[in-house]
Amino acid sequence: MTTTSLAGPTVTAAARATDLSKIYGQGETQVVALDRVSVEFRQAEFTAIMGPSGSGKSTLMHCVAGLDTFSSGSVRIGDTELGSLKDKQLTKLRRDKIGFIFQAFNLLPTLTALENITLPMDIAGRKPDKQWVENVIQMVGLSGRLGHRPAQLSGGQQQRVAVARALASQPDIIFGDEPTGNLDSRSGAEVLGFLRNSVRELGQTVVMVTHDPVAAAYADRVVFLADGRIVDEMHAPTADSVLDRMKRFDAKGRTS
Repeated sequence: MTTTSLAGPTVTAAARATDLSKIYGQGETQVVALDRVSVEFRQAEFTAIMGPSGSGKSTLMHCVAGLDTFSSGSVRIGDTELGSLKDKQLTKLRRDKIGFIFQAFNLLPTLTALENITLPMDIAGRKPDKQWVENVIQMVGLSGRLGHRPAQLSGGQQQRVAVARALASQPDIIFGDEPTGNLDSRSGAEVLGFLRNSVRELGQTVVMVTHDPVAAAYADRVVFLADGRIVDEMHAPTADSVLDRMKRFDAKGRTS
């Protein structure tokens, strides 16, 4: 089923975009990266965002996560409208309400794994919930590596630290931008399993941009973008069903 808008008032949303547009340049050089996108990301749900290169999937995530400005429309994290916030307020919201996991691990090399995990809360002057942090560390399998610095950890272990850091502050929503892009298939599967378990066992909300059908199959729902617009969604995805949908994008691109 093809859908142009996925927003609805009856479902509790951790984040919502309404008629969201992002335009770069002017005149003949103008590029419409997002074209009046409306979508919501529901609480305690794992959503994957997919689409061909240049479809706007990363732009959508960056705008909804408060990492980039948008040209028009509305973005809300919970009940907070991002467009009304000043820079300091937006920084505080990202720090307190949002967790981030990127393709690059973004760990500080001089800090131990545990210090990297609690760093955002340390910067905010907040005391970690010790029981919660212990649960997160146990879930991602880092109990024996907490005193190690990033250089002493494998790529998969470093990304586990990044996942634990995103979860440790109990954010309202976690955004992942190709979080397994630098990992081998085994390490990637472990990280995706941790994200899925954080949704099922901890009630976390996760939104992940990915190009990988296998990664998308870990999600509860996949949202598909093309040419800056939402064109489809899929619930209970499998790697094969996502791959089939992506092949239709490729076929359209070759015939247009």
